Amino acid sequence: MAETYDAIVVGAGHNGHTAALYLADEDWDVCVLERNDKPGGSVRSDELTRESYIHDTHSTNQNLFLGSQVFEEFGDELREAGLAFSQTDKPFANVYPGGDALRVYQDADRTREEFEAHSPADAEGWETLHEEFGRFAENLAPLLGQPLPSVAAGRTLFDAARREGPSGLVDLAQIPLSSTRELGDAYFETPEAKALMACWGLHIDFGPDVSGGAMFPFLESFTALSEGISVATGGASAIPEALTTLIEARGGEIRTNAEVTAVDTQNGRATGVTLADGTTVRAREAVVANLTPTVLYDRLVDDNALPGSFREKVDRYEYGPGTMMVHLALDDLPNWEAGAELSEFAYVHIAPSVDDLAETYTAAQNGQLPESPLLVVGQTTAVDETRTPDNGHILWVQVRALPSEIEGDAADEIEATDWEVAAEPMAERVLDKLETYAPGIRDSIRDRDVHSPADLEATNPNLVGGDSVAGSHHLRQNFLWRPFPGWSRYGTPVEDLYVCGASTWPGAGNNAASGRLCAHRVLTPPFEERAIETAEEYVGDATAAIRRRLS
Repeated sequence: MAETYDAIVVGAGHNGHTAALYLADEDWDVCVLERNDKPGGSVRSDELTRESYIHDTHSTNQNLFLGSQVFEEFGDELREAGLAFSQTDKPFANVYPGGDALRVYQDADRTREEFEAHSPADAEGWETLHEEFGRFAENLAPLLGQPLPSVAAGRTLFDAARREGPSGLVDLAQIPLSSTRELGDAYFETPEAKALMACWGLHIDFGPDVSGGAMFPFLESFTALSEGISVATGGASAIPEALTTLIEARGGEIRTNAEVTAVDTQNGRATGVTLADGTTVRAREAVVANLTPTVLYDRLVDDNALPGSFREKVDRYEYGPGTMMVHLALDDLPNWEAGAELSEFAYVHIAPSVDDLAETYTAAQNGQLPESPLLVVGQTTAVDETRTPDNGHILWVQVRALPSEIEGDAADEIEATDWEVAAEPMAERVLDKLETYAPGIRDSIRDRDVHSPADLEATNPNLVGGDSVAGSHHLRQNFLWRPFPGWSRYGTPVEDLYVCGASTWPGAGNNAASGRLCAHRVLTPPFEERAIETAEEYVGDATAAIRRRLS
């Protein structure tokens, strides 16, 4: 006899765990199935270099989870389950050639002084953007926690228009819809200040000239200004471990080393899943897939269960460039040329200019290994000293952006076109760049661990091609078009099959929003959801018609 649950969640990333928690909180019998040896997806920590040296394997900045609706509702229980955060009031800085730097503190006055000393014009631009962020936070930020389209989102826009007026709302929306180059040119004078915010764009897949790329940098820069940056004390795995405790306390079950190989369907309805060992697990009410379209529809759902028009949407889903992770065990934190205080910051971005970022992004998009990629240097032990058992330190280096498939090398130095061979020489290029800004860093390295884009996908199949954000966030594939026009509210053409995760609204980031919103969708009475689906399908059809007229 097959085991049967009210709901099955496929994938124990933080959004899958969140969906399971909300369902279990409504007394649903829930089972979460995870292919890896422990839950977490891209929110996990491991001993990657030395014993008891705890590295955040992928994601490290947990500001979004700490500020999420999930943490607001379950924070006391999560703390009781052992979840704690370490926070720094020195969130991020950029370093530049010649020993220069720009620093952002969790202190508006001190940051203003930093900008003023660099350029009074830049200080004025920063202050103007800070004021605009306040307006954005009041008027438009609530949309990030609401389904699109929805009555709640419509009410948010109506209230914003009432406060700001239609013209004021349009003016406010111009900032997040700009490219990061446009944002920098509009508000800053110097190339250093322009690069400061543009670096955040490449954390996702926004090269400097991509429209809509300014929203994430706009949000991250000023959230860091007001909140600092936080990491999970003891390692990122503390988050899924605490969520597991809450799910199990409500009767839910978490299974690891349980790879799902098929979503079972009958008469157009999801009835359960089949595991790699042949086991069948049944679902009375819902199957929730915390998976990207490629993994879910290309590997797990039979083509006969999907309309041809929907399959075309799946085939058009686009992924962004790849990511490399370089984890270092060090004798000491970096000795930054720009000053000793830099070793106290959570993040240090190394990308001298917006043009440098543009060259990197273009190279990656064209299959070329960039000559000088963006380095996001996370100084984990500067924030959480519990990560090593001795006086050593760890460094978290995210390399953006890289090609998923290598066609050449922009510097004509690396001949390999396979990541298995190219990873180490590319890591050497990364360390050479780091050494330029932090002299002596190579001599401080005790051990290192390199994860290429291919390694990222092997660890987590949702990271297709090493895309660390599970799909491009360009405007055509964002907001109510994520993942596809007409399918932005976590449903699928298969009845009782739902989807959440970074490939759904509101996209990447550890905010757990899509897991929460997906669970609410599952729990919504069918007649209410059908009315919304009708409106959503109309929007999708209208979008398709506009595209046909323009093509």
